[in-house]
Amino acid sequence: MARQKIIPRGIRNNNPLNIRIGNVWLGEVTNPTDPDFEQFCTVEYGLRAGFVILRRYIRRYGHNTIRSIVSRWAPSNENNTAAYINHVATQMKLDADAPLKYEDEQTMCKLVSAMCLMECGQKVDEKKIAKAYEMA
Repeated sequence: MARQKIIPRGIRNNNPLNIRIGNVWLGEVTNPTDPDFEQFCTVEYGLRAGFVILRRYIRRYGHNTIRSIVSRWAPSNENNTAAYINHVATQMKLDADAPLKYEDEQTMCKLVSAMCLMECGQKVDEKKIAKAYEMA
């Protein structure tokens, strides 16, 4: 019997950053079936929500490094935060404490790409990530 490939929850939900339910977002599905995580009509809307959150982290709360962002995004009571930080920093080829600017589209898209890979174990199309940044 052939083994069936399991699609990660974040991919099924068009929410590759695994954003928990809690806000009203553009592009949310009308009748969600996941009790814990947001579900979006397209992956671009899911990524857009992630960019909106990240922009708030950087501009409002001063979380402007990989270490600071990931520590808030994936707290240690639920995640191996140190491994997450290391993964993102390695993927981005940046020091975990290097300051990031939201206006640096290329860096922000690399951040989201690395976070999606950590969250879902799959790469997300870079063009979709770039489109979502523009939508945010």
